[in-house]
Amino acid sequence: MSVRPLPAAAPAAQGVDATRVHAFLDAVEATPGLEPHSLMILRHGHLVASGWWAPYTERRPHLLYSLSKSFTATAAGIAAGEGLLDFDDTVLSYFPELDADVTDPRSRAMLVRHVAAMASGHEDETWDRARAEDRDDLVRGFLRVPPERDPGTVFAYNQPATYALGAIVQRVTGQSLTDYLRPRLLDPLGIGATAWVRDRSGREIGFSGLYAATDALARLGELYLRDGVLRGRRLLPEGWVADATRAHIATGATPPDPLAPDGERGYGYQFWRSRHGYRGDGAYGQFCLVLPEQDAVIATTTAAQSGQLLLDLVWEHLVPAFGPEPLTGRDEQDTALARRLAALALPPATGKPAPPERAQDWSGAEFGPRDGGCAAQPRLTAVTVTADADGWSLALTEGGHRTTARLPQAGWSVTDGPPPVAVSGGWSDQDTLTADLVFLETPHRLTVTCSLPDRAFTAHWHTTPLDGAPLRALRAPRPSA
Repeated sequence: MSVRPLPAAAPAAQGVDATRVHAFLDAVEATPGLEPHSLMILRHGHLVASGWWAPYTERRPHLLYSLSKSFTATAAGIAAGEGLLDFDDTVLSYFPELDADVTDPRSRAMLVRHVAAMASGHEDETWDRARAEDRDDLVRGFLRVPPERDPGTVFAYNQPATYALGAIVQRVTGQSLTDYLRPRLLDPLGIGATAWVRDRSGREIGFSGLYAATDALARLGELYLRDGVLRGRRLLPEGWVADATRAHIATGATPPDPLAPDGERGYGYQFWRSRHGYRGDGAYGQFCLVLPEQDAVIATTTAAQSGQLLLDLVWEHLVPAFGPEPLTGRDEQDTALARRLAALALPPATGKPAPPERAQDWSGAEFGPRDGGCAAQPRLTAVTVTADADGWSLALTEGGHRTTARLPQAGWSVTDGPPPVAVSGGWSDQDTLTADLVFLETPHRLTVTCSLPDRAFTAHWHTTPLDGAPLRALRAPRPSA
């Protein structure tokens, strides 16, 4: 499928002050713990700024974590519009084979709208308890965890609730979420290849696991900004956007304190209310920010250790960038911003590209985990350093599988894997090699340090994978399109 480019315009033509976008970039790049990977800004339906920090690139998919939930809710909204499900039905009614197993009256009374709004009646996350009840069928496990409160009365961010919503869509459509969305949403929006993680039951998991390019976030946000209508064609049911993005359940004080964090401003149907507008939100700063008052959409992928800190910088720098009228005399500023966006890059780790001495000792050297185990990645048992005519490489051994990456002469060296990984770093002295490995389809970076005298390595994550996956799994599954 050919992807139709988003209409583009200079920032000033759409009333966007490029100097404030510069200030945002300055702030993000200067703030520890905020590692930006991509940024797209749309105003009045036009793409006014976009950039990817090398070694991340425009078309490579990125793990969205919980921003996947917003796509799941969108699928549920479309299915409801087609008469395939009803938000006022009980969850259990879609799984009649579980009727005898689910005896708790609150579980039996739980509605589709309750799981869509994270208002199942549970007071906290049920992931571990649901898996303990049934590891093979998470819907059954979830419904067998009795809610502490009546459904609809309390908010709890709860992965199995979204899983149940996605499972209902897959049950009533007879398709995966991706296959159902492809002709109804993804293809019409011009979203290219995506991939979604499945569990052992074969279901796409709904609450996380979607891999897509940043462009997909921008296009989804723009569709929501336009009330579900794309170039005169309605893709989302009338009224869905307003219903999905209003606060169905309080997540903090009511009304929210004006200074409260964005997580305390209410929750819709798999969308969060924000200080400005609303958002799809994934761990480590995967954001689709929809700003109706500014007629704008901001999409980001990052490895932010604090999503709130990233949002604070958006509110401080980008929201004031949106003016009411086109700006004149700003060609120089717009050109400078375009040049900067085209040259974005993450700073590489420092180090010499070859050991200053003792190269013979390093070549073929194998390192075991210091103190007998690697706490950051417990199944990582060895790191091997090798040399050939083209330079030096690292191989990380985990459970019998090897992840290999070539050390760069300078900057970043990209190996398409699997998994796709970029490496920077080198030798700080004759005895020590330190390398950063960026897993390019995720927000995760692993720093590995090898000590030649000890034949030992240490490793630590900058942002830790949430599912404890092996290194080889830090990539998109086989694409669905």
